[in-house]
Amino acid sequence: MKNVYVTFSLALVGGAVLLQLGGCVAVPALMVGGTAMGTMVATDRRTPGSVIEDRGIETKAALRIREALGSAVHVNVSSYNRSALITGEVPDDQRKAQVEKIVQDVENVQKIFNELAVMENTSATARVSDGVLSSRIRVALVDTKDLIANAFKVTTERGVVYVQGRATAREIARMTEVVSGLSGVTRVVRMVDVLTEEDLSGMLPAPPALPK
Repeated sequence: MKNVYVTFSLALVGGAVLLQLGGCVAVPALMVGGTAMGTMVATDRRTPGSVIEDRGIETKAALRIREALGSAVHVNVSSYNRSALITGEVPDDQRKAQVEKIVQDVENVQKIFNELAVMENTSATARVSDGVLSSRIRVALVDTKDLIANAFKVTTERGVVYVQGRATAREIARMTEVVSGLSGVTRVVRMVDVLTEEDLSGMLPAPPALPK
């Protein structure tokens, strides 16, 4: 298994419909009812321990950044398999480095991708637009029958889509095709652990035993 960090560039595509919705930029797995929730948990390619640690990393990082920098920055931290993706905006390189140090010091963080932009904080409207785009991406992945949507975690900032996860090369290529085809997506940045088909088959649950 290896890690791939690839940027996929796109021309700007107009025509996105911006729905006035609230919500976060990093969109969790889509869940509809108890059955779907159980399916999503079963198809998560992280260990249960990693899932818990990732939630802890995100919570602790957000609290520590807020305590240290308040509203001077707009920062999102998305952790997948103990790799922390930092996105958002900061006013200068000093605070960009400060945020990275804060996240690096959070327990269980093993790797950091610092994608912070040095610029003014985005508007509430821009963040709503990003949240809507993330939701559309999640629905598109769920609707793609040859993909396991829960193998990927999506974060969107200023139309740039960051994708974390664990997937085969075929799945990564298919995901990129789906995501890049959506209006409003300007770039796809993939931070995905690449699995072999053998790796993947070893993760799949054994079929239920047939009654004798």
